[in-house]
Amino acid sequence: MNKDRRINHIFKADGRALIVAMDHGSCTGATAGLENPGETIEQIIEGGADAALVNFGVARRFAKKLSSIGYIARLDLPPTYMGKGHDSRLVFDAEYAMKMAADAVILNIGQGVGVEEVTYPHLAETVSYCDSIGMPVFAESFPGGFDPGVEFKTLDNIARGARIGCEIGCDFIKTAYVPGFERIVKETFVPIVVLGGSKTSDEREFLASIKDAMEHGASGVAIGRNAWGIGNTINMTRALAAIIHKNVSVEEAYEILKCGK
Repeated sequence: MNKDRRINHIFKADGRALIVAMDHGSCTGATAGLENPGETIEQIIEGGADAALVNFGVARRFAKKLSSIGYIARLDLPPTYMGKGHDSRLVFDAEYAMKMAADAVILNIGQGVGVEEVTYPHLAETVSYCDSIGMPVFAESFPGGFDPGVEFKTLDNIARGARIGCEIGCDFIKTAYVPGFERIVKETFVPIVVLGGSKTSDEREFLASIKDAMEHGASGVAIGRNAWGIGNTINMTRALAAIIHKNVSVEEAYEILKCGK
């Protein structure tokens, strides 16, 4: 089955996507900014988000609110805030995502002992089934697995991990932006979506990093805490949408963040 229709629910005509990640609650609980998921969904839609990445519980409870944007379903669960390790366990399958009207599925992968033995077979299994039903697959690639130490987050590790995800067969990669990102783009033969990372204390610098990522070949972003965790969800979403789809400058985006226009 063809995946294009679902992909076009996430990526716009320019081939770019602003995805807001709201799947943090499955490992942290009621994260500040996500206490009321329905309200946050309304805010990101008003701000111009193209798609949301959410867990199945949120998708089921707020299906009507999500209906106007793309929906990416999380299939796995990472360790909770009281857990250990860096591997994510596959707990749902793409068949269930189909029943929930998802436009794509996502799962964590990562190279490293104790991680790749679990996550890479999960990706292969998911890709094999999703190809048969026309469901796009995002692989969230992080060397060392879920929430690794900074020593894992090198350009070489990120580039190699992204390529491994491609080789296994995912349709898109979600990974970190680091200096030298153009190498990751060059070595990765599927579109790359840049993740937002830890909550920033410098909004201008954060917007500059998104601008740099787009200029160096990213096909979009998947932003979580830096979209809904700063207390200005609508305007931050507007600012990100302007960078991604209108190619505005960092200063113009910052003005949108502070003034709403």
